Amino acid sequence: MIGIVGGVGPYSGLDLLKKVFDNTLATNDQEYIDAVLVSASSKIKDRTEYLIGKIKENPAIAIVEVLFKLQNAGVTVAGIPCNTAHSEKIFNVILVELKKAGSTIKLLNMIEETANFMTVNHPTVTKIGVLSTTGTYKSGVYTKALQFKGFEVILPPLDMQESLIHPSIYHPIYGIKTVSNPIHPQARKNLLKGFSYLKEQGAQAVILGCTEIPLAITEKEIDTIKIIDPTSILARALIEHLNPNKLKSL
Repeated sequence: MIGIVGGVGPYSGLDLLKKVFDNTLATNDQEYIDAVLVSASSKIKDRTEYLIGKIKENPAIAIVEVLFKLQNAGVTVAGIPCNTAHSEKIFNVILVELKKAGSTIKLLNMIEETANFMTVNHPTVTKIGVLSTTGTYKSGVYTKALQFKGFEVILPPLDMQESLIHPSIYHPIYGIKTVSNPIHPQARKNLLKGFSYLKEQGAQAVILGCTEIPLAITEKEIDTIKIIDPTSILARALIEHLNPNKLKSL
């Protein structure tokens, strides 16, 4: 059974579950993979606020509690549809707590899965842009993972990150966390400005490094630049780990 840590944000959990189903080979209800989504948004503190020092409580502890619930429900492999939660200060604590408890659940790392996906499926790409929250931006998780694989990483300048990209997700009026369905036009406009900058800097592909961003940018390609959705990559990895025979081909 596949498990999803929801609530980080809530629509990201739904998006991952949908993409698990979208990538599963099935001809009837019974052929789909069993899955459990636990959306405990009220329990899990904001990941970016923790990383930039606004709050002291590490969201890792609440995420681990959700993972225990998933394990008790019969989950064997799980994913967290939140890029910022994969920063070392959060994700490493999750792994330590799971190990201390003797957990049998296999927790996939979305950042590593994305870097591996780029290596295997886009071998001609050398320069990759990343759009993300400021928490993910400052943690450098994508930069480390992608550079380790030999890619050049392009990020927006900090002023653009803080004035355009991060507000597209967090702004109290138009941010995706506030207005998720449908997305506010201003959020998409901000993100596309960031995309244009990355393209101008030579990016051949752009990773949507926040799980809310694919709700606003749904294209697979813009102006010949490949759009990389880590949520879809995580969905495919979850299926492959559970039952490779159920995974649709790309």
